[in-house]
Amino acid sequence: MSRIGNWIQERIPVSGAQLEELTNEPVPNHLKRWWFCLGGTPAYLFVVQIVTGILLAFYYQPAAETAYESVRYITEEVTYGWFFRSIHKWAATLMIAAVILHQMRVYFTAAYRRPRELNWVIGMCLLMCTLLVGFTGYSLVFEQLSYWGATVAANICDAVPLLGGWTKRMLLAGEGYNERTLSRFYIIHAAILPTTITLLVVVHIIFIRMHGVTELQDDEAAEDEPKHFDFFPDHMLTELAIGLVLMILLSALATILPATLGPKADPLTTPEVIKPEWWFYVSFRWLKLFSLTFAVISTGFIVAAMFLWPWIDKLLRRLTGNEDISVWIGIVATFLLIGLTLWEAAVAH
Repeated sequence: MSRIGNWIQERIPVSGAQLEELTNEPVPNHLKRWWFCLGGTPAYLFVVQIVTGILLAFYYQPAAETAYESVRYITEEVTYGWFFRSIHKWAATLMIAAVILHQMRVYFTAAYRRPRELNWVIGMCLLMCTLLVGFTGYSLVFEQLSYWGATVAANICDAVPLLGGWTKRMLLAGEGYNERTLSRFYIIHAAILPTTITLLVVVHIIFIRMHGVTELQDDEAAEDEPKHFDFFPDHMLTELAIGLVLMILLSALATILPATLGPKADPLTTPEVIKPEWWFYVSFRWLKLFSLTFAVISTGFIVAAMFLWPWIDKLLRRLTGNEDISVWIGIVATFLLIGLTLWEAAVAH
């Protein structure tokens, strides 16, 4: 073993002390609570998505003539195909939920303020990419609801001023849903978005390493208790425990509530009701409450405000003199989002 160690050390001249200094960053005590370290949860789920996605890609055929049948074959005939497809689906659902919760935690703890404004923008980009991953993956099944959901989404894009028509054509690979659309969705879902998310995560982590984790006041901690603990192995063990819990949860959800398969897409028959996935309930309800043009433009303003919030927050604090003004705005916005989601979930679909 010593000869092997010497061989490795000669070719990779990095000592244990150097590696520990590189990775063992002191972590604030509040990260011992799992709700403060949600960043690792979507990262773990993203890895699960990549692994299960590769397994599903061996059988999936992204064409209108073959997509539905390939998904049916995965679900009904491939050994454990139903399980891996269900794991993929539930990991996507939990990943979206985790990214939303992580972004909310950053918002309500004001961790986006100077000098971390750019990392907030990167986090918003990750949120948008995660939602797009969910949308494109949902569309690949080529069910009735996924087909018409993609058609409705393209029509909504078309209502966006200036860039709407171009966005619709880029999404559908043409003016309408055609034989090239599914392959376009597949490339976006399986190549472009995962690569983009990976690069954004790397930059996100680099910024965290440069600025450190935001320090929060821990009222429950004793005065003589250390304010930091080691990233390795202490925080790594916390993340490992969360990963094991997620593994059990994903396996249980995939077994108890496996992914199903609806009717095959029929371009000639419009469903009575088109139901999106839960993470788009807010947008769907918003579209029902207002005209298409107003709903699209107002949604654009809201998303732009979310990206620019570190600077909006600074302006609001200067104008009002209230350091917690963003917290109150966030509380109102959270209740509004939950209310619209529950409203859309409760109506008959």
